[in-house]
Amino acid sequence: MPQRIACFFSTSGHSGVDRFARHLIPALARRGYRVDLLKVRQHGPDLEGLPHGVQIIDLGTRHTYACLPEVLRYLRRSRPAVMLSDKDRVNRLALLARWLSRTGTRLVLRTGTTVSADLASRGPLDRWAQRRSIGWLYRFADQVIVPSRGAADDMAAYTGLDRERIRAVPSPIVPASLLTASLARPEHPWLGDPDHPLILSVGELCSRKDFPTLIRAFARVRARRASRLMILGRGNARERLLALAETLGVAQDVDLPGFVAQPYAYMAHASLLAFSSRWEGLPFVPVEALAVGTPVVSTDCPSGPREILQDGRIGRLVPVGDDAALADAILATLEDPPAKATLQDAARVFEIEASTNAYLDAMGLPHRASAPDGRRVAHAWPPRVR
Repeated sequence: MPQRIACFFSTSGHSGVDRFARHLIPALARRGYRVDLLKVRQHGPDLEGLPHGVQIIDLGTRHTYACLPEVLRYLRRSRPAVMLSDKDRVNRLALLARWLSRTGTRLVLRTGTTVSADLASRGPLDRWAQRRSIGWLYRFADQVIVPSRGAADDMAAYTGLDRERIRAVPSPIVPASLLTASLARPEHPWLGDPDHPLILSVGELCSRKDFPTLIRAFARVRARRASRLMILGRGNARERLLALAETLGVAQDVDLPGFVAQPYAYMAHASLLAFSSRWEGLPFVPVEALAVGTPVVSTDCPSGPREILQDGRIGRLVPVGDDAALADAILATLEDPPAKATLQDAARVFEIEASTNAYLDAMGLPHRASAPDGRRVAHAWPPRVR
């Protein structure tokens, strides 16, 4: 009988956790594991179809904490080998449910962001409570996972949790097919114009992504070289960003066309991807750009870009909020971009099957499992965790 893995998430439906889950859960099932996705009603993640071996369990309530009785019943009834949960509120409930259930299920808690930066904008009481809960409660988990070494070091320093309990595991971001795909150019007049290099960025239009700094940097670039800026994403800052572009006199060369579910083709046909975040855990967007061979310039925010860009070896890093430095990095990269093969090689550690191996290691499970018909399931990529 294949071992069972429980994945307990409560997400917005379009967050980084959703994208992570949509890649990891089917990959676990392909290895022959039975995967139960425990969902808080009306919350994500939403899978594209239901992969063989995956079961969705609706916990029957809209609120995370109200799910405790159902999670407890599930653990006692199904006794999964491992439960993987994500985000602090869900992690706390998973800890309580595992303790009350008195089962032998291994508990792996994941946090996808840099904790100190994520909590910096919270009120003092909320910040203190979450900091204390992570530092004290997470030590009762079998493993704590974050997506980058920077996020791991930050969690240990900020919360007091023993660094040895925290494991940096690369996120499953890149489908293997993306590394060799030939992507058709989207029907947008700015793509494929050699006289006007396209600078692309992707993300929610919110303060964390700091697109005002990117637009200011673009205005500096535009003053020195004909170019255009496109930002894919939606959010409540859209009108303010358009107004800023108007004020800086570059509105005619800035486009915010909205959310694109699969931006790979836009990335492949852009001249450069610019990433301006104030903080992350490990962002997907720069990795996706590298996978299609597009150069990346990024802020050196906590955490992730420095590791993705190998300390600046394959892509320039600039201080957070420094539009002059970002403009200089964009211009230098447009003038002398890294080789496509170098960029794609850096993305391979985030290939879905390679990352799945690393997650199975963290969960204490073998890379291969027996399929329901007794066959052995092979993995497609050897682990390359740096």
